[in-house]
Amino acid sequence: MPRIKSTLRATRAGSPAFPSMPTPGHCESQLTLLLELVQVMNAVTDVASVLDKALALIAEHLHMMRGAITLVSPRTGEIRIESSYGLKPAERRRGHYVRGEGITGRVIESGRPMYITHVSREPLFLNRTRSRDLSKEDISFICVPIRLNGQVVGALSVDRLLADTATLEDDVRLLLIIASLLGHTALETQGRMSEEGRPSLRPKGFVGNSEIMQKVYAQIAQVASSATTVFLQGESGTGKELAARAIHASGPRAARPFISLNCAALPENLIESELFGHERGAFTGANAMRKGRFELADGGTLFLDEVGELSLMTQAKLLRVLQERSFERLGGMETRHVDVRIITATNRNLEEMVAQGGFRRDLFYRLNVFPIFLPPLRRRPEDILPLADHFIRRYAQAGNRKNARLSLAVMDMLQRYAWPGNIRELENVMERAVLLVGREGLILPQHLPPGLHSVQCAGRQGGSACCALPGISGGLQERLDELERACIVEALEWSRGRMGKAAARLGLTERIMALRLKKYGLDYKDFRAAAVAAQGRMADRDAPENANPPQSIGQ
Repeated sequence: MPRIKSTLRATRAGSPAFPSMPTPGHCESQLTLLLELVQVMNAVTDVASVLDKALALIAEHLHMMRGAITLVSPRTGEIRIESSYGLKPAERRRGHYVRGEGITGRVIESGRPMYITHVSREPLFLNRTRSRDLSKEDISFICVPIRLNGQVVGALSVDRLLADTATLEDDVRLLLIIASLLGHTALETQGRMSEEGRPSLRPKGFVGNSEIMQKVYAQIAQVASSATTVFLQGESGTGKELAARAIHASGPRAARPFISLNCAALPENLIESELFGHERGAFTGANAMRKGRFELADGGTLFLDEVGELSLMTQAKLLRVLQERSFERLGGMETRHVDVRIITATNRNLEEMVAQGGFRRDLFYRLNVFPIFLPPLRRRPEDILPLADHFIRRYAQAGNRKNARLSLAVMDMLQRYAWPGNIRELENVMERAVLLVGREGLILPQHLPPGLHSVQCAGRQGGSACCALPGISGGLQERLDELERACIVEALEWSRGRMGKAAARLGLTERIMALRLKKYGLDYKDFRAAAVAAQGRMADRDAPENANPPQSIGQ
């Protein structure tokens, strides 16, 4: 596997960071590039064009094929490409990440530069923009952080012709200098990102900006303003009801009722009563008149989930309502007219059911006016980490564990898993992990269900090749340190700060344990104090309210 390397780590090792010195001609070219860059920054007043011109100058003086400047949105925390060279508009729009995702996300999260000697051999390289043909192009990749006042505001990344380690390290040094020159310009652009708030079609409640979901958002925006019947298709757990609510909330009926009914949750003898209502005495147990869902949704939207589970008889009655916009309550004679928008959903293939006689063809055509397909999670892998982060923040806030976050190993596991239960399964996994996470707040592989430890790779085309274990890819020492620190913290929590017991639990000597505590800046006394404080809170909570009643003046 090609090596992902941080130049800072090489420098700390005590050996020269750059094994061979660049030639005089190469140094002259670098100085010319820096001089021209400073001149551009002094002459150009438009912030956005400074970044574009900087990338163009880098391409002119280096063997750069493509380049990008990604910035962290202060409003959403999303990392996205704000300036590029050699990328088409569609490729640039795909360039968005979360912290810790891919090379760009990890550079911004760690603040350390990284490079890959050969991107086609590195599984950690996402090729998110899909601008590279990895099977044909021999490319090296460099990414350095853009810092200002000790804060990472973005990253500068470059695709260049395949090069050796010495050349790449020399380029990293040059790009670090350029990134520092661009710090103020990047910060200004970042502030403008917050002010402009780039318009997005993403409805409220949805998470993720993958290309396939952008098409879904566009369809929702397109159909929301009309009264057209919408047919939502997709596997269980893909967010069909959320899409139905988004269509209702974005349309002219938003102030009117949104009524939902799961057609698979009721037996056949009750479904008609739920849909159309009934009169008093219509059947045994009908002691009072009851309005059905159609009446309750009058003027608004009726969402029928799992419509493929309806019987043929109920399908015929539903077809009549869709055609005539009228119905009678069970046991009633009066015809009632309603103005209802219909949105239906199913995880079954209705076309196959029609061919097999399990679903009425005429009803299918009535429902399938504007179909929207909600893709399974395995077909939108770039949205897995943003969704996981969203659920972590939700459950961490509810459980007062605000520092919960994903470890690098867990990020890899989540992205490799096929998610047969889709978003609903991911939400349940994150809720469980937040409950199990220790004081460190770091979600580790042991906090995930056993099923994710023998993961299925999330096939982008729907495949599910089996992987034995989540692969170790790049940053091995960083991942080992992360895991070791979290295990030590959990052991100290368990032992209530008793270093000897914690060391025995981990199979270490007390001397080695003390060295590990020093390495990670931990103090066993902090855990002992936290245990005492927790014990005091429990004692206060369990003490009877009037254990020590105040004495009166007369006593």
